[in-house]
Amino acid sequence: MSGLVLIEPTELYNILNQNTIYPCLSDTNFLLLLDARNKLEYDESHVITAKRARCDGEENFAIPYDAELECKTHVIIYDGNCRSLREKCRALQCANRMATDGSKNPVKILRGGYEDFSAMYPFLRTQKIIYLPQELDAISTYPCEILPSILYIGSKEQATSKAIHKDLKVQAHLNLTKSDDVFFDSAESEKYLQIAIDDDREADFGSHISKIINFIAKNREKLRTILVWSDQGISRSAAACIAYLMSYYKWPLKDAWRHVKSCKHTVRPNRGLVMQLSQYEESRLGSKVTNVDDPYY
Repeated sequence: MSGLVLIEPTELYNILNQNTIYPCLSDTNFLLLLDARNKLEYDESHVITAKRARCDGEENFAIPYDAELECKTHVIIYDGNCRSLREKCRALQCANRMATDGSKNPVKILRGGYEDFSAMYPFLRTQKIIYLPQELDAISTYPCEILPSILYIGSKEQATSKAIHKDLKVQAHLNLTKSDDVFFDSAESEKYLQIAIDDDREADFGSHISKIINFIAKNREKLRTILVWSDQGISRSAAACIAYLMSYYKWPLKDAWRHVKSCKHTVRPNRGLVMQLSQYEESRLGSKVTNVDDPYY
């Protein structure tokens, strides 16, 4: 039995928004998302790509046809508002069935269920039931959430999307590219900061770290939602988020890296940025705690 774990809404949000060339949702082995509510509730509205978990009159849940549980990276179950692994709820009953019948990884139960998730991310609700492969390929992903409702990491494409700005209520931009911003300009100094560097080993990132941290901190104090972005949203923007977490939480590089990586699986700051983050770690903590010679970094 693979076991059960409880996850927060922000974790499901980030899983739904992972992408490489295509959204990870288009990979049939990436996610099985099951809605354990009744048919009427499911038909009224559910989380994007969720399938209804069918059960009989005695609340015995069935394995979905072609579920291939042993192949799924994520198996996630939700009901109306399950909040713990100790309460008797439909999500727990369904998750136990999936865990005992083949899931290779721990089955995840969404804390707060559809009630909490739809309140936080109403733009990820839908009535759509069937997705063709080309429709999954075309899903537009959102920036990943580093700090819930506060700090997001995204790409240039996402940073120029009116829909994303409206849905996430983005109020400030940290632009780590040489591209012009379509929503902010240099006159809005409180809400906009551009660090115009290239994504290469020679780029001077270290001298801008204090400015980056202060910008995020001031906007966070004013309860503004901040989008940190670079061309692909995986290198320069990741380094900026890591630096902020190191400063705010007094984390070593390895812990800040681990958190950002857990939010967006594809992040990969270039080696020049990693070395400058290592130097920042030493200046903050008095020693190099993280071994950046490890190929993981």
